[in-house]
Amino acid sequence: MIDLITIKVKAGDGGKGSAAFRHEKFYPNGGPFGGDGGHGGNIYFEVDTNETTLSKLRFTRNVKAGNGGDGMTKKMHGKDGDDVTIKVPLGTMIRNKATGDLLADLTKPKQIVLIARGGKGGLGNVHFATSRNSAPDYAQPGQPGEVLELQIELRLLADAGLIGLPSVGKSTFLSVVTNAKPQIAAYHFTTLEPNIGVVTLPDERSFVLADMPGLIEGAGEGKGLGHEFLRHIRRCRVLIHVIDMNGEESEPWDAYEVINNELKTYDLDLENRPQIIVANKMDGEYAQDYLEEFKKRYPDLEIYETSTLMHKGLEPILYKAMELIEESRRQEEENTEKEEIVVYRYEPKQPVFKIVNLGNHRWKVESDRVDRLVDMVDFESEESVYEFAMLLRRMGIEDALRNEGCENGDQVIVGTYIMDFED
Repeated sequence: MIDLITIKVKAGDGGKGSAAFRHEKFYPNGGPFGGDGGHGGNIYFEVDTNETTLSKLRFTRNVKAGNGGDGMTKKMHGKDGDDVTIKVPLGTMIRNKATGDLLADLTKPKQIVLIARGGKGGLGNVHFATSRNSAPDYAQPGQPGEVLELQIELRLLADAGLIGLPSVGKSTFLSVVTNAKPQIAAYHFTTLEPNIGVVTLPDERSFVLADMPGLIEGAGEGKGLGHEFLRHIRRCRVLIHVIDMNGEESEPWDAYEVINNELKTYDLDLENRPQIIVANKMDGEYAQDYLEEFKKRYPDLEIYETSTLMHKGLEPILYKAMELIEESRRQEEENTEKEEIVVYRYEPKQPVFKIVNLGNHRWKVESDRVDRLVDMVDFESEESVYEFAMLLRRMGIEDALRNEGCENGDQVIVGTYIMDFED
């Protein structure tokens, strides 16, 4: 099952503005006539319920949206770049790999999110005409599109998950209560990837049930394929813990402790997740003896006796799971309503830029906003550079440099460009 991949996405770059002039009969001094560049295409992620894995993205390394077209004469706007929509399964989580920040958690059918925004198109020279300069011969380059390296993770969205050591009867349980057809055999690790099915009760209520591959001791620390499956278990509202009460592979109380220790090691929240204890293989020769000892050790646990092979004792478990799932859904709805209440707090406005003294008569202007503006300056054009310098002055950067001690002739680094300071 492909459930964790890394891809690089790049939104489209904005198109260049046009530095054109009007040359038509009866308009000898037509003035600037250049149009704006088109905006770069965005990159979206959308939930497609027909997709069940990330396998289609397995060999995808880069995804790029279309660039915006350049502006044209007659004030004509360049064509916007084509957007790209990446289809992913329900339950997909998208993170910025560099920072680990969660960008999107896609938990609703047809949900769509914008992940990388395309760059703005550059302005044509028609925008730069002033009373002092009625015929500007420069225009802005387009703004670059956002570039991100993403970690895309799929976690199954199941209401209930079957957990337990290998070969305790989880796959048989799933095959009996749903239409799922998991592989079943009399050896360990028959199930190598999660299987999923829908349980429909006689009263027409239903929930999604997943069979998680058997965990082993040390899974919470990453041994075996532990982390691969524990990620999915975190999404389950209710855990159905299946124990081989006939003690064929291990004593039931040891098996119970091993699984719960692994859940706690991986995520403390899993320790408090509602758990239904299922004593399976009660048709076995030693099952009753083991069950009596198990109840002595854990007198406060409610235990459901079953034989999945004989299809006995399953219905009470399903009704109990449905009850816990509905309670969990109600709590989620209440929490969602609380989250929608936004509390506004005063936060001091952060400075737009910061002046850093690098020593040896060199200075650096640190500012995300200024860095973006640098990308839209045509440094081959004297007028474009002058316009940029005036913008820095209006932002107060020139005064700030002077106040910090910047002197005539010092070098000032702005983005990727080095300018000489002139007082």
